[in-house]
Amino acid sequence: MATFRKTCLVTAAPLVLAVAGLAHPHGLTRATAAEWEQTHILLLPVFPLLTIGLLVPLWQRPRRDTTGVATLVAWVAAFGYAAFYTGLDAVAGIAAGTAVAHADEEAGLGPVKRPLYDTGEALGQIGAYALIVAVLATAVALFPRHGLRVIPGTAVLLASGWSFVDSHIFWPRGVYTMLGFALGFALLGWGADRNAIGRISESRSSRTTGRRPSPS
Repeated sequence: MATFRKTCLVTAAPLVLAVAGLAHPHGLTRATAAEWEQTHILLLPVFPLLTIGLLVPLWQRPRRDTTGVATLVAWVAAFGYAAFYTGLDAVAGIAAGTAVAHADEEAGLGPVKRPLYDTGEALGQIGAYALIVAVLATAVALFPRHGLRVIPGTAVLLASGWSFVDSHIFWPRGVYTMLGFALGFALLGWGADRNAIGRISESRSSRTTGRRPSPS
């Protein structure tokens, strides 16, 4: 049950973002400006929560060794993602939507949107690359204790992180990227959960010896 709760915790944010991506306007126009602005206001607290998928398996006091250093790097990089990607959401999302909604009818929208898009894109890319660094550092921190079990989740997260650099949550690739994050966080959490591994090993042992596994 604890493993199930952790899986729900680490996959909640990417699944919410995947659903939001299905409803996200495909472009910013006068007709979609209000929806664009409101969507990004609602998502403002959600994007930083992607880091929960890394913080949960790292939820321990860092030791004074390589693992501890990698844990600190993962925490700092996760904070960098949360800070800079929030900047993208605020500038290219909320600010751009507000600016277009209040632009003069005769004004062209390109000069209104483009500076905000450019600034937001730069902030978002810094955040996305920081998230990739956080994934790599998390894998380094977890590998000495959990070994190859953390590799599948790390691989899925790195692929999703690379896609995230320029996909945001736009349909279709952005939605698939968020689903990839959900899968990657679930796999990583499972690989770092010693209790789950212990129950599987116990179950296999019981089938071999004919004994029933003890209840958890």
